[in-house]
Amino acid sequence: MALTGTTEHETDPAGSAVTGHGGAARAGRTGVAGGRKLLPGLIAAALGATAAWVVHWLVPAVPALTAAVVLGIAAAHLPVVRDRVRGAARPGLSVAGKRLMRLGIVLLGLKLSVQDVRELGWPSLVMVIAVVAATFAGTWWLGRRIGLPGDQPLLIAAGYAICGASAIGAVSAATRSDEEDAAASVALVTLCGTLAIAVLPLLQHPLGLSDPEFGRWVGASVHDVGQVVATAQTAGPAALGDAVLVKLMRVALLAPLVAVVAIGLRRRARAQHTEQAGGERAAKPTLVPLFVVGFLVMIAVRSTGWLPAGVLDGASLAQEILLTAALFGLGSAVHLPTLARTGGRAAALGVSAWAVVAGVSYAGVLLTI
Repeated sequence: MALTGTTEHETDPAGSAVTGHGGAARAGRTGVAGGRKLLPGLIAAALGATAAWVVHWLVPAVPALTAAVVLGIAAAHLPVVRDRVRGAARPGLSVAGKRLMRLGIVLLGLKLSVQDVRELGWPSLVMVIAVVAATFAGTWWLGRRIGLPGDQPLLIAAGYAICGASAIGAVSAATRSDEEDAAASVALVTLCGTLAIAVLPLLQHPLGLSDPEFGRWVGASVHDVGQVVATAQTAGPAALGDAVLVKLMRVALLAPLVAVVAIGLRRRARAQHTEQAGGERAAKPTLVPLFVVGFLVMIAVRSTGWLPAGVLDGASLAQEILLTAALFGLGSAVHLPTLARTGGRAAALGVSAWAVVAGVSYAGVLLTI
C-alpha cells in the first residue's frame, strides 16, 4: 500500500524542506495500531466460527453457517460478553463481516463450472432464472410496500433469490449498506432457511415429487448451500445431486444480480446528484465490485479443469471457514430491541417471500419434468 508520507514533503517552521520519512513512520505506527484495534474482534470471529463448527459436528442437521449467525446474535446479547462484543471487539467483527465475506464469495466461484450449467439443461436453466427474477422483484417490492427500513428490502430480496447470507453480503458490499440492515437481513433469511430443513421434506410426498424433482425444488427454493444439502439429503443421493446443481446455478446468478443493482444505483446517483460544496459530485457506486470479478474468475478457473481435487477441497474448506467467521461477525451486529421494532413486518416479508420462492420453484419443476 502506498504511503503518502513517502512521496510528499513537509515544511518545518523555519521553512526548510523535510523529507517524508517521518510521515511514513507515523503511517506505519498508525497501521500497527489499527491492526491491534482489529485483533480482538478477529479473534472473537475465529472463536465463534470454531464454536459453530463444533455445533455442526455435534448436530449435523444444523449447518455451521446457521450456527454462526445464532452464536453471533447470542454473543451480542449475553451479559458476560456483550460489552466486549459491542466495544473493543466491534471493529474487528465488522471487518470479519465485510472483508472475510468477500473473500468467501470469491472462493465460492470454485464450486461452479460452465460444465455444471450445461449438465443442468436449458429448461432447468430458464426455470432457475425465472425463479430468481420473480423472487427478487416480488420480495423487494413487498418489502418496500410494508415499510421495512433502509436497504433491508433489497438485501432480503437478494438473500431469498440467490444464496442467503452470501448474497446479502455481496449486495450490501456493492451498495455500502448499513451494517445493522445487513445483520437483520441475514438473521431473517437464515431463520427461514433453517425452517426449510424441517418443513420441505414433509411436503415431498403430499406434493407428488419424485426424489430428483424434490432435489430440484429444494435447490431452487432454499437459500444457503449448506441448508440445501441438509434438506435434499433426506431424499437420497439422486435428490442431493440435482439440488446442488440447481443451487449452484442460482449462485452463478449472483454476479449479474450485483451488477444490475450497481447499475441501478449509478443511474439513481446520476439522476439525483447535486453539486457539493466546492463543486464536487457525489461518488458513484462501483459498477462491478472487485470481489464479484474475482468470483467470475474463479468460475473460469474451475471450468478449465486444471485444478486437482485436493486444491478444490482445500478451497471449499477455506470458503466455509471464511463465511462462518463472517456470519458470526454479522450476527454479532444484530440488536434485538431494534429488530423487534420491525419484527412483525420483517416476519411477514419473510413468510411471504418464502411462499413466493417455494411456489414459483414448484411450478418451475413441474413445467420442466
